[in-house]
Amino acid sequence: MNFFKNLLVFTGVVGLAIGALSYFTGNALVHSFIWYILAFFVLVTAGTFYISRLGVSYDSDNFQLYYFGSMGFRMLLSIGVVFLYVYLFAESELQFVINFFVLYFLFTGFEIFSLLANLRPHLKRQD
Repeated sequence: MNFFKNLLVFTGVVGLAIGALSYFTGNALVHSFIWYILAFFVLVTAGTFYISRLGVSYDSDNFQLYYFGSMGFRMLLSIGVVFLYVYLFAESELQFVINFFVLYFLFTGFEIFSLLANLRPHLKRQD
């Protein structure tokens, strides 16, 4: 449950930063679909964490398999969304892609940070 609380706080901070950027720069830096992109990453991050946690609860010896599988799923889903946008919409493609991958790297960094924070106590116990 701690992961989901941290995800909510992280999303709030990112949302405030996006709101400030869109308020001060308008559409110069922030794409008009940014809120949909943010919602996409919140759902994908929560979903992949839930599926990884569920898989680890059944078979804890294959943690790497579940984690890297969820990362691969996230990457394929993200590439699919970007290709779908570029195929369907002709305006501001570069701005969309840049906004999308900034959020992609932010949420991936958040997931890795959360993973390291959760594994650190387990690694210290094994020493």
